[in-house]
Amino acid sequence: MENLIRPVIVVGGSVLLTVLIGWATDLLLRKADARHGETPLWGLLRRGRIPYQLVLCAALLRGSYDQAKLLEDHRTGVGQALTLVLIGSVAWLVIRIAAAVVETSYSRYARAHRDPARVRRVRTQVSLIMRVVSAVVGVMAVAAMLLTFPAMRAAGASLLASAGILGIVAGVAAQSTLSNMFAGLQIAFGDMVRIGDTVVVDGEWGTVEEITLTFLTVRTWDERRITMPVSYFTSKPFENWSRGTPQMTGIVYFHVDHTAPVDVMREKLRDILRACPAWDGRACGLDVTDTTPNTMQVRALVTAKDADDIWKVRVTVREQMVRWLAKEHPYALPRVNTADATPPPARLPGQSSSSDGAAARHP
Repeated sequence: MENLIRPVIVVGGSVLLTVLIGWATDLLLRKADARHGETPLWGLLRRGRIPYQLVLCAALLRGSYDQAKLLEDHRTGVGQALTLVLIGSVAWLVIRIAAAVVETSYSRYARAHRDPARVRRVRTQVSLIMRVVSAVVGVMAVAAMLLTFPAMRAAGASLLASAGILGIVAGVAAQSTLSNMFAGLQIAFGDMVRIGDTVVVDGEWGTVEEITLTFLTVRTWDERRITMPVSYFTSKPFENWSRGTPQMTGIVYFHVDHTAPVDVMREKLRDILRACPAWDGRACGLDVTDTTPNTMQVRALVTAKDADDIWKVRVTVREQMVRWLAKEHPYALPRVNTADATPPPARLPGQSSSSDGAAARHP
């Protein structure tokens, strides 16, 4: 009877104590979250209640398992399994706590600073720091698990002796991966590109959606995702429309007939921009920039506070200007001449052929 009651008391007591401590801790965190609404730390710490309870249960069972006298023939294996679970759950809990602290620091910084460019930079750095912390904690946890096996401890000296050679081989084999990792750190702390930036890469316009240590994702205007290695942004040129101030200048080109009323078009451009809420009022202009045998190129210059608004201003100006020209000045639209060519002047009596050639050259 004792052989049955003892395991039940030890195992059941450990589980019950874990549940009680976990419930009490979660209750305290909820009260702290309700009392301190200005910080999300206590609410974020509640995300770690599962690994926290797992740590408690594994620690209690590991410490009291010998008293349970359960599966004594497999005592070593069960103890080893509990140790591995304890190490893994501790690593999980550390990552959750670190994530809560980092996210709290970022939220405080975002509330204190109104500059969206600086907030996006810190957000990029925070996300990459969390990935590095998770990777380091994961590697340390795996190493600690391996060192719990006696065979791995015995092989430690030989592993350390060959670490230099293995490092060189791994560096050569993973050259591309390592270069992308260093490029990711360079992007995070070099402020080259940030999450939320508007960029143009290989002719594609989009917004940076995710940055990791090895790749970067750009969401295009038509909801496509372009994934590319981060080393691309450290080795090739690209356009970052969010770099510096978000204000932008846009250009709209029109091809019109040579008889187009440029002065009237200039006044119409001002009227269109005054009625466009996306225009920031900084500058506007309309100039003739080029001519061809059939058309004249007119450039309209507009400004806006950011990349999204400059797109709205450009499409508005293009649509309304073309519509106005077609309605009020249809002769100003490009035309294709289909009339017969003007005949050469009539030959005068007694005019020589050389005169004909001169007349042809100088009409």
